[in-house]
Amino acid sequence: MAIYLDYAATVPMSPEVLSHYTDALAVVGNPSSIHSFGQSARQMVEESREAIALAVNADRNEVIFTSGGTEGNNLAIKGLFWQRSSEVPTRKKIVSTYTEHHAVIDTIEWLEKHEGAEAVWVPVSEDGEIDFDWYSRYLTEHGNDVALVTFMLANNEIGVLTNLKKFVEVANQFQIPCHTDAVAAFGYVPIDFSELGLATMAISAHKVGGPVGVGALLVSRATKITSLIQGGGQERGLRSGTLNAAGAKAFAFAANVALANMDSHNSHTRKLVEQIRQTVMQQIPGARFSRGNQPGLSHNAHFTFEGAKSDSLLFLLDQAGYAASAGSACQAGVARPSHVLLAMGRSEAQANGTLRFTLSERTSEAEVAQLLEILPTIVATARA
Repeated sequence: MAIYLDYAATVPMSPEVLSHYTDALAVVGNPSSIHSFGQSARQMVEESREAIALAVNADRNEVIFTSGGTEGNNLAIKGLFWQRSSEVPTRKKIVSTYTEHHAVIDTIEWLEKHEGAEAVWVPVSEDGEIDFDWYSRYLTEHGNDVALVTFMLANNEIGVLTNLKKFVEVANQFQIPCHTDAVAAFGYVPIDFSELGLATMAISAHKVGGPVGVGALLVSRATKITSLIQGGGQERGLRSGTLNAAGAKAFAFAANVALANMDSHNSHTRKLVEQIRQTVMQQIPGARFSRGNQPGLSHNAHFTFEGAKSDSLLFLLDQAGYAASAGSACQAGVARPSHVLLAMGRSEAQANGTLRFTLSERTSEAEVAQLLEILPTIVATARA
């Protein structure tokens, strides 16, 4: 029987979420129609919007439904850059780190290539911590030329958490809007959109057990961004297109379940991850826990195994009945070292030998024990 240890890639829908989703799919009507069918669908959307807003302490009007994290990051980063640079043409700099998800990095690099943006990559430590002092000095010297700042709340590969509020507070001193990719963090750590002082924040349904293809971008009421999509003017004119009422309902329900279970989930997975970490470090020479002692997501155990290659490790694990990953699922099938680990100062050999185990409250102690029993042999075989 296969054992799933890749919850950061996607969380399977529970029977309860699936039931809500399929019931919602049976509702007839376009949410933009004025007849009773359409208004029933609209009510479903607006109730879901309210639930998502409450989950992150935002205003309901700040929730813009999207197709997921990638679209949300694109809309926020491009939209903020175009808006800010149109107001002051010298605002061309985008401050971020090279440990971000490719949905952020590739968007910034696209703006560099096509729109004259200038990427500013803040250094990170060997454990993935963003250099706050470097960042503060840079904004002090160049704040007038910065269009936006974007740092993820939790790293999707190694699970390291960022104390985002202190970075936002510095940016706000220079009236620089801040975006965060909170896709990996939403549902696993408390998030207060209002308290953080963010301009925008991207989240996604399938990371908390909702359907794939649904997400939201939080856009504060004080923030102006330029839309990527023109059309019917839905979602405050920021994201035109027929609203996915059923997806929104399933997203909201899954999010509420995840938030209600957050403490028990984290308590359960934290214990199992610590068990994995201690056993791996004791029994497998050359293993390294990627984020060191930095605060991190309780369910994320990311390692490097020098002398082994990720594709070999994953193949052997899959043959043994375990589903894990080397990092972002969006980069699966691409044989290249982790950009996150390279940014943290690892060598290509080290960044080529990674494994990420991500757990849930469904992961049992017996499953972890079975993994730890075979993992030393799998690493040794991969190295050979």
